[in-house]
Amino acid sequence: MPAAVRPRRGEPLDGAERRGLDVVRRFGTVGSLFLALGSLGAGAAPVINPVQELPVLRLFTRIPTVSLAIAFSGMGILVLSWLMLGRFARPASARTATSGQLARTIAMWVAPLLVIPPLFSRDVYSYLAQSEIVHRGMDPYQLGPAQALGVADPLTSGVTNIWRETPAPYGPLLLRLGGWLAPVGGNNIVVGVLLQRGLALIGVILIVWALPRLAKRFGVPPATALWLGGANPLLIFHFVAGAHNDSLAIGLMVAGLELGIRKLPMRVQGDRPPPLAKGELLYIALAVVVITVGATIKVPAVLALPFLSVMVARRWHGRLKDLFRAGAPMALLFAVVLVGICFGTGLGFGWVGTTLSTPGLVRSWISPTAEAANLAGVLGIALGLGNHTDSLVPIFGVLGNVLTAVVTFKFLWASFNWRYRPIIGLGVSLGMAMILQISLQPWYLLWAVIPLAAAAGTSRFWVLATVVSAGLPFLLPPTGDTFAGRSYVLPWAYGAAALVTLGGLAIVYKLSPLLLSRTRPASPAPRVPADVVS
Repeated sequence: MPAAVRPRRGEPLDGAERRGLDVVRRFGTVGSLFLALGSLGAGAAPVINPVQELPVLRLFTRIPTVSLAIAFSGMGILVLSWLMLGRFARPASARTATSGQLARTIAMWVAPLLVIPPLFSRDVYSYLAQSEIVHRGMDPYQLGPAQALGVADPLTSGVTNIWRETPAPYGPLLLRLGGWLAPVGGNNIVVGVLLQRGLALIGVILIVWALPRLAKRFGVPPATALWLGGANPLLIFHFVAGAHNDSLAIGLMVAGLELGIRKLPMRVQGDRPPPLAKGELLYIALAVVVITVGATIKVPAVLALPFLSVMVARRWHGRLKDLFRAGAPMALLFAVVLVGICFGTGLGFGWVGTTLSTPGLVRSWISPTAEAANLAGVLGIALGLGNHTDSLVPIFGVLGNVLTAVVTFKFLWASFNWRYRPIIGLGVSLGMAMILQISLQPWYLLWAVIPLAAAAGTSRFWVLATVVSAGLPFLLPPTGDTFAGRSYVLPWAYGAAALVTLGGLAIVYKLSPLLLSRTRPASPAPRVPADVVS
């Protein structure tokens, strides 16, 4: 690997730092256990809650405010643990943790959350109902759960009201996988949730596998990438505890990128391209297949393909005809795999229309485009023009899509001309695509953070991503509820959780003052040039 892109290798942690890492691991695990306990009374439980049948544990369902405080305490402890873990993964540190140490830490933090009720949203119940629709041989892109299964069906009862009569917005492979799993769980909601969480966990494993390998390619310390992308609180809370299918789609996307560039030579602009390496074309084709599979889980993964085309074109001479030579076969293979999956699953292409239209039914209060539409509606009322918010929402949604397309094209062209690394362009484009969605949710930002964690070499990005990842989780209560009419619940829960978290922090300081001390001696990290081929 050329020196220009070789990540600086830090020395192993010394004895005091290893003790500090052990304290951080245990503190974070305590946070996961708190969150797991709190989920029993403050999770997004099904209508018929099986926890109520469990001796002792059912107590948590009768003290929801206390359970919520326990869950928030767990979240606070986990976020603080993640921030303290970051001191062992700083790119400029003289001594850093290894990828293995980071991976084991992630495993410890995730383990208590594998068998708990879903948290932060009720989307997993929609997955179960839509999977049952597929299992029964009906079209999930034409019928909602209430229409296909009936309102009285146990699987329908857990679905949020707005989605009960709404067709599925997810890709055909995801629903076919769910359809195969549906008879295993039957009407048992607990088993169904665990199976869906298993699918999400596969995505997490792929992310943890691919990130350090991609990071080595782009000159970023693997521990840094794994800390920001794999141990990220948003990932733990929403991909593991929340069991969101974005996890599998992102995991396949980054795994495909790792496969696709594995055999590509390291080049900078102006280098003479070497001959094809053994297996190079095979790995590129495999990457296209894997990324296409990810896109049939959730559509945004498809954005990785044009940026992979740019990587391959830059591997040759970086001319327009090279871009065509790379892009045309990849587009053809993408089409073949896509058609094969759509017809192989028996679900066809109905998902294309629902994917574009269904998510816009929800207006997120953290979405810039949704808030812009609301503000314009208020302005219209003030000017005596009437409330046109409902009409403005789709307009602003289209404008967001247009702006995303412009930004994506800009970064594709700039990457092709060696001004950015293509994976950075991919991360920025995915970030724009997510932020400008009407239905923006906190975990959507992982679509941008995870690829950028593997390649972004500026402290400005790491600081911004850290602040966002540490703050966003607290905007969405673990119950997925708005607490309308009970506004007093959240302040009490937040206050109690803050006291518990601060108490835990005091214990951590006593056990390992190093964790809360000033920064350790560091050695400068060389800036990675942006003109590396991939």
